[in-house]
Amino acid sequence: MSRFPVSPAKERDLLARMEKYNVREEDLVENFIRGSGAGGQKINKTSSCVQLSHLPTGIEVRCQSSRSQALNRFLARRLLVDETARRVEGAENAQRQRIEKIRRQKRKRSRRAKEKMLETKKHQSEKKKLRKVSRDEF
Repeated sequence: MSRFPVSPAKERDLLARMEKYNVREEDLVENFIRGSGAGGQKINKTSSCVQLSHLPTGIEVRCQSSRSQALNRFLARRLLVDETARRVEGAENAQRQRIEKIRRQKRKRSRRAKEKMLETKKHQSEKKKLRKVSRDEF
């Protein structure tokens, strides 16, 4: 029996992503609260908004996309896994960028790059020479 009102393929995908990013059901705290925003009497009476907290990381998400509490439970888990993935991959990406930057800095410049740099320096030097004021003009 399915735990969420979605296709078995979507549920398997979610469970696989939860396992990949080490998000376990035991680490989740799930609260059902009344949603906010437009909706009138329905939203004021039902607790269909799901608030999900992941204890090890401290990530907290809320989902009230659907009128169905069961579907919001599924969507909240998906949001939580997306946020976990973003943080994990963001940290890995930052480390990779730092290493790449150091590698570029250590790399020897090509002959063309050196020539271009020297040409730019020479051009800048010429501009600065034109700025100098001689003592005779005072």
